[in-house]
Amino acid sequence: MKRDKQENQAQFNRRAILMAGAGGAVFAGLGARLYTLQVHQQERYRLMAEDNQFNFRLETPTRGRILDRFGEAVAENRDSYRIVLIPEQAGDAEAALNRLARLMELSPERRERILREIQRSPRFQPVEIAEDLDWETFARVNLHLPDLPGISPDVGEVRTYPHPQAFAHVAGYVQAASEAAAGNDPLLLHPGFRIGRAGVEAAQDQTLRGSAGQLKVEVNAYGRVIRELPAQSNPSVRGQDVMLSVDAEAQRFGMQRLAGESAAAVTMDVQSGEILSLVSAPSFDPNLFVTGIGTDDFRALNENEYRPLFNKATTGLYAPASTVKGMMGMAALEAGVMEPDERVRCVGHTTLGNRRFHCWRREGHGSVDLHEGIKTSCDIYFYEVARRLGIDRINEICHRMGLGEVYDIGMHIPDRADGLVPNPQWMRARRNRGWSTGDTYNVGIGQGDLLASPLQLAVMTSRLATGRAVTPTLLRRTDPAPFADMGFDPEHRERIHRAMRAVVHEPGGTSYWSLQGLGVEGVEMAGKTGTAQVYSITTAERASGLRSQDELPWRLRNHGLFIGYAPAIDPKYAVAAVVEHGGGGSAAALPARDLLRDLIERDPAQRLQTVTAMAGTGQES
Repeated sequence: MKRDKQENQAQFNRRAILMAGAGGAVFAGLGARLYTLQVHQQERYRLMAEDNQFNFRLETPTRGRILDRFGEAVAENRDSYRIVLIPEQAGDAEAALNRLARLMELSPERRERILREIQRSPRFQPVEIAEDLDWETFARVNLHLPDLPGISPDVGEVRTYPHPQAFAHVAGYVQAASEAAAGNDPLLLHPGFRIGRAGVEAAQDQTLRGSAGQLKVEVNAYGRVIRELPAQSNPSVRGQDVMLSVDAEAQRFGMQRLAGESAAAVTMDVQSGEILSLVSAPSFDPNLFVTGIGTDDFRALNENEYRPLFNKATTGLYAPASTVKGMMGMAALEAGVMEPDERVRCVGHTTLGNRRFHCWRREGHGSVDLHEGIKTSCDIYFYEVARRLGIDRINEICHRMGLGEVYDIGMHIPDRADGLVPNPQWMRARRNRGWSTGDTYNVGIGQGDLLASPLQLAVMTSRLATGRAVTPTLLRRTDPAPFADMGFDPEHRERIHRAMRAVVHEPGGTSYWSLQGLGVEGVEMAGKTGTAQVYSITTAERASGLRSQDELPWRLRNHGLFIGYAPAIDPKYAVAAVVEHGGGGSAAALPARDLLRDLIERDPAQRLQTVTAMAGTGQES
């Protein structure tokens, strides 16, 4: 019995020793682990603990403004209240949206979009719930924020366009970056960030964008910001402002003058090449695109036969028609193929082989020289000019005067804006046939396959007006250098100027009766009308008598064009205008004349010189 007790005691002692040893080992391990955590890994866990209390938030930069030549804002920023959801903090996204729906309206379509965005985005990436909220809704969500885990209110900036219709095609607009464009860039993925998608916004995006910063904030257990710590943050860098050459008053007046038409007009300072207005009518409201245009609104714009989304001034391509006759006359004089006083008889048509080419005036113009040919826009005279020049010299003068060229004016222009100056190689490649003299006839009067944009026609006009290689820009030129002389004979230039002045100021000129001059005392203008056929007139139609333009459906009416510059002596400003299906050149001549008159009366070039001089002396304008 005693022996059994001794054995039990010994067994108990062994077990107690084992348990004590195991316990000691555990406590030793715990002690070692605590020592490691508190001493060796103290910095690591201190930072981890701080991360539970402090967060770094991406600070989006303020986008630079777009200003007109006098500093008036045409694109700027305003405060925008928005709500975002951070999936990793929200947990069940659908439950979070249900809670939020009690405080603000969330349509089924919006909920579906948000859930799709959550599924394809990283869980730490904020997803936009709503933008541009009214203050009442924003304040209500803020009040209930402790009950809304993962929901974060934000005050950001949204792009706004103070003169939307006038500057839509010039300034363009901004939108959220597409998934492909954003990639893994946290700035582009930010729900409140926008990039330029058209116009100056797109072309100057890197200048306007700025760079992102990081803001350190202290948050509570719900993720709500308690305070900001700017001293420990990296501030964002504001985007730079972009100053345009455009005169906001001229731009607004141009849009007003072309109201109701499908039209375009470009005005330029012929000395600096600065574009003073670039108008495409009708227009649209770019503010609709900033926060996401609705399907109905977009469909209405897209299906409008006047094409308000299309920038006709830079990408619209039209047969320049008789507006090129001053240029063709200059080419003939420079090449020596026509004498200024040489006369060509116009009886209303001329025959080439078995084909008859008509003048716009059925009864003809009689015997005309260069001056009368331009003044009355005689087609027969310029068929002869084209025949003597040949297509190679015509091609050369077109490019030399700015047609068929693409200009980097400082805004996004689609690739098709280069227009077309046809030649035999193009005809063979495109039509699989050789070039004919009839093709040369058509190009010589600005018809056939010759195509140009209003911007290119404005450049051609500026070069005719000055004899210099004027290049256009939509950005302010602070210290413009003189353009190179094009080498035209001064006497030839003077003859072309006199003929284009006669178009407006002499009886018989194609715009004499419609314009009656510029309307500014002591100032004359020079110009040239053009009527571009939209469809070919058949022999039967010509024999039976042509219908008036008013009798035709709108889409079959001729385009009206006009180019001009003023003053006629020592020119300062040029204009090119196109009125789609306007019926004839007079439809474009009147608004073009009014745009020139507005510039002459207000003289923005002189005003800018005055403002700049006063700014240099510290005076107020």
